[in-house]
Amino acid sequence: MEEPEENLASLVWGQAEQRAAQGDISFVRRLGSELADRHAAASEQVRAYERQLAHVIRVLALTPGHDSLTQLLRLLEDKPPTGTHPDLRAPFVASLLAEHQQVPDLVATVFDRREWKKLDELRACLYHELLLRGADTDTHGPLRDWTLVRPGWHPLAWLPTHRRDFEAGVKFPNRSLRGSARGASSQLPTTGRMDPPTPRSFEPSALHNVATVDVYETIVAAPQAGGWGACEAWVFLLDEAITPDQVPALLPTLPMACMDGLGPTDRFEIAARPMKDVWHLLFETASMGGMYSSGVHGAFGRLWAWRSMAALSGAPANATAPEVEQLVLQSTWFHFEAAAEWFHNDIGSDYGIAALSPDRRRIAVLAATDTD
Repeated sequence: MEEPEENLASLVWGQAEQRAAQGDISFVRRLGSELADRHAAASEQVRAYERQLAHVIRVLALTPGHDSLTQLLRLLEDKPPTGTHPDLRAPFVASLLAEHQQVPDLVATVFDRREWKKLDELRACLYHELLLRGADTDTHGPLRDWTLVRPGWHPLAWLPTHRRDFEAGVKFPNRSLRGSARGASSQLPTTGRMDPPTPRSFEPSALHNVATVDVYETIVAAPQAGGWGACEAWVFLLDEAITPDQVPALLPTLPMACMDGLGPTDRFEIAARPMKDVWHLLFETASMGGMYSSGVHGAFGRLWAWRSMAALSGAPANATAPEVEQLVLQSTWFHFEAAAEWFHNDIGSDYGIAALSPDRRRIAVLAATDTD
C-alpha cells in the first residue's frame, strides 16, 4: 500500500470503519501495517535528529568562551529540547558547562534570570555542579541570589546550599566531543579491614527484615539512579545495642539475598569506612552511572547520595538535610564484599554498605552489583 501521506490519512479516517463493516478486513490490516512501517521510519528519523541536536549542544557546551555559552543559552531558550535523548536534558548540559566553561562567566551569564527566563532547570542543576566543584556560593552574588529565587518545589531545593566537608574532592567524568572517561571504583580498600576469622558462624540470625517499601526505595536510590544492574536493601532492628566490632560477624548471618549460599569459609571481606568515603561511593554510583548508563550527573547524583544515606542512617522521611547530616555523621559505616551468588565478584562492580545507627540498635544494608 503506497499512498501519499494525505491519502493515507483519508483512508484511515474515511474508509477503515466502512471497509471493516463490509468485511474487507485484510484492507484494514494492510492499512495498519503501512502505518506501523511509517511510524517506525518516522521514529528513527526523530531519534536521528535528537542525536544530531545533542551533538550540537555538546559542541557549544564544550567550546570555552562567552560567545559559545551565550549561543547555547539562546538555543536552549528559543528552542527548548523536547526529545528523550539523555544528552538533551538539563542535568547533562549543566555538567558539561561546569566542566568546560569558566565559573565567573557561568555565574554572570547563566544565572541572569532577566535575560534567560526559561532556564531555571539548567540553573538548578548548574548551581550544585559548581558547588561540588568548590565554587563559593557566598561571594558569587548570582549564586547567593539563586537560593532565594529558586523554585521551592524543586527536588534539588532540599539539598544544603553549601558544600559539606565530606562532599569535597568528589570525582567527575572527563568529557570530550566524542566520548568520556570515568574513574569511579567500588573496590574494597585495604585499610580499616575487619574481616571475621574463618570458619564463620553458620547459624542464621533470627532477625527479620523490617524495611518498608518507602525505606527500601530510598536506600537503593543512588544505584537505581545510576542505572546499576541490580540492588537490594534490608533493615534489621536489634534486640540490644551492639558494638561496631560485632557487625562483621553478624552481617553474614542475616537473612539477605546477597548472603544466600555463602558458606562458613567463603570469601567475606569487610572494612570500616569513614562516612565521607561511603558518601563518595554513592555519589559516584548515582552521578556517573554503571556499565550501561551515564548516570544522573553531579546535581542529582548529590541528591540521591544524600537520600540513600538518609535512609541507611534511619532518618525520618521528612527529615531536613541538617538532620540527615547529624545522623549520618553519628552512624558507623561499613563496606563489604562476599563470594555469594547474588554478587558477580567482578573487581569494582559489586559492593555492600552497612550502617549501624547512632543508638547501635539498627543495621541497614545496601547491596549493589553492576554486572550482567
